[in-house]
This record gives sequence, C-alpha cells and structure tokens, in this order.
Amino acid sequence: MPGRVRVAVRLRPKNQEELVADADFADCVELQPELQRLKLRRNNWDSDTYQFDEVFTEFASQKRVYEVVAKPVVESVLEGYNGTVMAYGQTGTGKTFTLGRLGDEDTADRGIMVRAMEDILADISPEHDSVTVSYLQLYMETVQDLLSPGNYNIPIVEDPKSGDVSVPGATVVEIRDQQSFVELLRTGEAHRFAANTKLNTESSRSHAILMVNVKRAMYGRQDKESALSNENGNGVNILKGIRAPVVRKSKLVVVDLAGSERIDKSGSEGHALEEAKSINLSLSALGKCINALAENSSHVPIRDSKLTRLLRDSFGGTARTSLVVTVGPSPRHRGETASTISFGQRAMKVENMVKLKEEFDYKSLCRRYEIQIDKLIAENERNAKALQNAEEERDRVVREAQDCAIEAQNKLSSALERVAAERSSYQNEYIDALQKLEDREKHVQQQKAAMEAKLKDKNADPWKEGQVNGTGEELAQVKWLLQKEIQMREHAEEEVKILKRKIIPSVNTEMLENAEVVKLNKRLEDEVQQKSKLEEEIKSLKHQLLQLSFEADETRRVLDRGGSGRNSTSSDTAMNTFKTNQVRDAANGQKATIAKLFEQVGLQKILSLLESEDVDVRVHAVKVVANLAAEEANQERIVEAGGLNSLLMLLRSSEDETIRRVSAGAIANLAMNETNQELIMNHGGIGLLSRTADEAEDPQTLRMVAGAIANLCGNDKLQIKLRSEGGIRALLGMVRCGHPDVLAQVARGIANFAKCESRASTQGIKTGRSLLIDDGTLPWIVQNANNEASPIRRHIELALCHLAQHEVNAKDLIAGGALWELVRISRDCSREDIRNLAHRTIVSSPIFQTELRRSHTEF
Repeated sequence: MPGRVRVAVRLRPKNQEELVADADFADCVELQPELQRLKLRRNNWDSDTYQFDEVFTEFASQKRVYEVVAKPVVESVLEGYNGTVMAYGQTGTGKTFTLGRLGDEDTADRGIMVRAMEDILADISPEHDSVTVSYLQLYMETVQDLLSPGNYNIPIVEDPKSGDVSVPGATVVEIRDQQSFVELLRTGEAHRFAANTKLNTESSRSHAILMVNVKRAMYGRQDKESALSNENGNGVNILKGIRAPVVRKSKLVVVDLAGSERIDKSGSEGHALEEAKSINLSLSALGKCINALAENSSHVPIRDSKLTRLLRDSFGGTARTSLVVTVGPSPRHRGETASTISFGQRAMKVENMVKLKEEFDYKSLCRRYEIQIDKLIAENERNAKALQNAEEERDRVVREAQDCAIEAQNKLSSALERVAAERSSYQNEYIDALQKLEDREKHVQQQKAAMEAKLKDKNADPWKEGQVNGTGEELAQVKWLLQKEIQMREHAEEEVKILKRKIIPSVNTEMLENAEVVKLNKRLEDEVQQKSKLEEEIKSLKHQLLQLSFEADETRRVLDRGGSGRNSTSSDTAMNTFKTNQVRDAANGQKATIAKLFEQVGLQKILSLLESEDVDVRVHAVKVVANLAAEEANQERIVEAGGLNSLLMLLRSSEDETIRRVSAGAIANLAMNETNQELIMNHGGIGLLSRTADEAEDPQTLRMVAGAIANLCGNDKLQIKLRSEGGIRALLGMVRCGHPDVLAQVARGIANFAKCESRASTQGIKTGRSLLIDDGTLPWIVQNANNEASPIRRHIELALCHLAQHEVNAKDLIAGGALWELVRISRDCSREDIRNLAHRTIVSSPIFQTELRRSHTEF
C-alpha cells in the first residue's frame, strides 16, 4: 500500500554561545506547533511559511518526539513492514541527541534508538520471535562495523530480483534484553568517528546506521508437541498438526546522518576537511535522489553514493519512513536552516509502496521435527533395548525348553528300557514259577493216581495186608509232598503279586513322562510360532524403512524448494502448494520417522539392506546410514557394526550416482573422527575416493568426495600415505568442476594438509619442500588466493601462510608469484589473525626480504 514519507521538524534550544552572540537579533525561525507550521524569516518584516507533519519546539520532550515520529514506524515493523527513522540537519542541531541518546544521567533523555528497542522487546515473544542488531557507520564512503572495528570496507549486496539491500559482512548480535542493547550502543558510539569543530565540539564525522531485524512467527505458537501412541505394539502416530509457520521478517533502520556544514564556518582543515567533503558529497547525492523521487523522474541516481544505496528501501522503496529535520534558531546559520527545511519539504513528496513481508519458516519446522525425532530416538533406544532383552529371553527360554525336552526324552528312554528289562525279568521268573508249579502239580497228580490204583488193588485183594501197610506209608509221604507243593504254589502266587505291584509304579511313571513330553512339545510349538511372528514383524519394519526413506527424500525436496524467503506476492501460491501436500499426507497416513525405524529395526539390519539386490532399497538404506552418520553419537556404533566397510564396498562396486554421492557423504561424516580416519586409510578409502573423484561429474558428488579427503588431510599421521595414494592429485583434479562448494572443500583440504606439513616441519619430523608444491598445487593456490568467494579465499590464504613459514619453500613461492599474494594478504585480508600471520612470515624470511628489496617494494 502507498505511504508518504512523514517529516517532522525539531528546533534546538539556544546554546551559551548563541545566547551571547545573538542577543541583539531575533531568531530566524518561528514555530506554530498548533498549526504544524514553521516560519523562516527573510528579514524583519518578511518570512516564508512551511507546512510539516509535526513541529516540535525547543521544549518538546524526547518521549513526545519518539511517540510522534518513531513509534508508528516501530509498530509497523512489529506488524511485518520495513521501517526507517532518519535525522537530517546542520551539524550541532541535535540529531544524535534525538536518535542516539542513551539516558545514562537522565532517563527522560533516552533517544529514539533506546525507546524503540524497549517497545520491540516488550511486544515480542522470546520463545518464538527473535531480534538481531547490526550497527554500522559510513565513513569516507567506506562501510565500517561499529561492533567490530577491524571489520571495514564491508560490501553492500543488492538482491537483483527483490531489490532488497543487505550488508552480509556486518556483525549480527541477537538481543535478549534492554541492558545488552544499551551496552551495544555504547560500544558502537565509542568507535564512531567524531571531531571538534567551530560549530560542534563533538561533531559526528560519519553516518551511523542501526539495523534492527525482527522475525516473528504469526501462528503456531501454542502448538503442543504431538503425543506418541502405540497401538497393539505396532505403529506410531507422531507429528500431528505440525505445519510450517508463517513468519514476518521486518527491518527497522535508524539513520543518524552526519551534519552538513560550510567549510568557512566549521573551520575544518587537513583530514577534517576531507571528511567534511565526503559528508557533503553523500548528503548531496541523497538530496538528488529525493529531488528525483519528488518529481517522479524516470532516473533516480541511487548508485552515486553508498549512502543512497543503503537507503534505497527508505525513499521510494517498500519501507514506512519518518524523517526528523533538526534546525537551530541562530540567524547566523539561516542559509543552512533554509537548506534543511527545503530538504524536508521535498522528502514529504516522496511516496513509498509499503509491503508486508511474509514467508514460510521451513527452518523452524525442521527444528520442530528434529525435536520430535530426538524424543523418538530416546524412546526408541529404550524400546530397542527392551526388544533386545525380550529376544534374548525368548532365545534363552527356547534353549532351556529344548534342553529340558532332550533331557526328558533321554530320561524317558532310559526309564522305559529299565522298566522293559525289569518287566521281562519278572515275566520270565513268573513263567518259570508257573512252569515249576505245573510240573509239580503233574507229579502230584501222577502220585495221586498211583495211590488210587494201589487202594483199588487193596480193596480187590484184602489178603495182601503187608502190602497195605507199605502203601499207607507211601500215602502219608504223598500227602506231605502234596502239602509242600501247595505251600510252594501259594508262595509263587505271592511273588507274582509282588511283581505286579512293582510293575504298576513303572507304568505310572511312564505315563507321567509321556505327558511331560507332550507338554514340552506344545511349548516348543508355541515358541516356533512366536519366532515366526517376530520374523514377520521384522519384515514389516524393513518395508516401513523403505517407505520412510522415500518420505524423507520428499520432505527434504519440499523444504529445499521452500527454504528461501518469499514475499507476500508468492505467499498464496506457496500456501496452496503446502495445503495440497497436507491433503496428500493425510491421505497416505502417518509414517514412522527415520529414528523410530532405526531403533526398531536395528542398525545391523539396516546395514544388511546395503547389500540388497534391489537398487532402490540400497539407495534408501544408504541415505538412512548417511543421516545417522551425521550425528557424532552414532558414528562409533556404525563403525563397530561394519558400516564403514559397507560404505566403502558401495563406493567400490556401485555404479549408481546417488549411491556413490550419499556413500561419500557418509564417509566424509565418519572421517571427522581421527580413529575413523585411520580405518578409512587402512581399508583403501583414499584410493576409492580418488577413483570416484576421477569418474564423477555431478558437483554434489564431487563436493562430498572433496569433503571426505579434506577431513583426511587434517591428520598428521596420514600425510605420506594420503599423498602416495593420490589424495592431493584427486583434490586438484576436482577443480575442473568449477562449482564454488567443490572449490571450497578443495581449498579446505589443501589448507589442512599445509597446516599439518608446517607443524611437522617445525617439530623436525619433516624436511624438504612441501608435497603440495611437488604435486603442482601452487599455480592453483596463487590463482585463487583472491577468489571472490570468502570460504575459498580464507582457506587459500591460510595455506599460503603455512607454506611460506619454511625457507625451503620460499624460492618456489617467489617463482610462482605467491610472494605478492602474501604481501596483499598482510595488507588487505579481512581477518586480523591471517593478516598478522602473513606479516610475520614475510618479516622472518630472509629470502622474501631480499626479493622485496630487489623489486623495490616497501614493506
């Protein structure tokens, strides 16, 4: 929506000098605050009248000035709009007092900067919102950091699409409380350039720019973390209701312009004169831009000054802007006062198109997912431990049951054999006893028949009395034998009964043992069924693992597409896309997270999927392993479980570009650990990485490979082996890609190698010139020593400094042109530690000093 620049004028009270010097003259300014008018006297009888949005007399309080000028802008910033508050006027008219007064002596004197931060901190939510601050000064057309004095000549970056202006090299401080902000302002003011002139004892010699960035989440603040619920031991409902919150990013810019001044009045000379010229030139460029915007000119000279580039959004841009022009009452400075009032009048004609800046905070959504995942990992560790204990207990019970069954069968077999032997023995004895009994019975029957025959003969021949007497004796003997046989038969029957009583317990024991065997067999069948059920669950979890890996890829692609900021113009499209994804996700149902499946399935089972014949399964499995390897807590477990060997095997045998890229990334993560570095080298990892670097063309694959080799280059023990197996040549070969991320990793690897070499040479372990120079890296190092990308440039600068610390490399460095890069680094490097290191290196080298004197170079 359109919005005009609002302009207020503030009159400074007379100072002691003006009370004396202008005692006989009338003030050049007459205020009519009730009509919001200002009259500027031409002479004693004529004056010009100007209308402003607000007019403050010399008695206006700091609080009223803030509430009228700045508070509406601050409220707009809290609603998501950019805002600018700026003070313009002649030197010594109270600009810094209006904006930057800290109020140490009197709290009522607090300026706009302090009061604005009080309102911002009072309105935001520390839990969901954030406030960051940068404090800069524009001095002699150079942007300098007031919070880090060593950080100067900071570049200004403009977004070619949106036109937004940013200063990415400036120090950014997050503000949590008002006291820390006041200390930050005090630090910045101490570093600001000021000088004593005839017009002001503390005249600011630079334009001060305070940038306050506010990031606010507009909904989702009360979202509670989704509860975990288990149903029948399977399935986890998580992350319900989580969506990407809409955030509003706004920026408040408070500009304390240096005062315009006339050289003849300020008395500036020497360096102060150059400062005054620079100030007037930048203010003149600002005035030209205001004139062009007020007249709706087709060309606005924004690029004539860094000041106008920094204020591009404030005049004619998308910010809500308030300007306070400060004037003095002295008639001696009527010309400067008239110029200031004219500037304010023209600024009132400038129209800004105020826009609301909203975007989806996908980073916040990712953090919330990470919190959920961390909690699930903790719970899964407990569940996995319980599952492992249950499996161990099940295996133990099965083993015990099998042992008991075998032992029972053995005992039963022994008992049955013993019972059978006893039964056979008893049956034989029983048969023998019956046989003897039958034989005796037959004998008795025979004797009885013989006796009956004799009796019969006696009855037939009674004369044979003598024979009868003999027969009576025989009969008595037969009776005795018969009685004896009867007793023996009774005794045999008694023995048979005893044998039967002995056989019955054995039969009962056999029946009990048979029942126990049946029971054990039933128990074994139950254990087999339980084992089959667990195997089915494991298969199901493997399937879920593949589904989750696919979902993780889809989520990452969505987040990558939505990660960049979007203004309100593209909000509707993004919202529609996001809602469509939500409907699709609701239709598909909730899926388990990667951490949940990791703990349920187990690391060993995930690693086994790396050997699957299905390419898609291997791709998803290696992505899961790579994500796990990114956490330091998981690296040792992965290596112990054989994950490193599996990754190296994939790198050796796989022809799929995705598998090789993700495997190299996982190896790079593992290579951050010194123990793992030695294992990688011992398993031929550097050779595999070098071969992959030669074959790959994808920049992301090369970046992963270069990162892994760069990590290995930082190990002192592996220098010779790494070089002999082609590690340095592989790094140098990857520069063919030209991608900045790949070049940054190559530069980091060379810097790590050079640092280790320097340390070994200092300790006397290594002699001779650098292996990096032997492998031909010096021309590339010199070529990229001043690369536009700061990560590449910083690593190359460090590598040059480490190479130059040893005289044996000096001649090669001079011949390759590296000495002049070292001289440049010692003068222009943005990092003070690298700058000092380069300076010490050059000074301590006799060869370098001789070359500099020969070339008549001052150092």
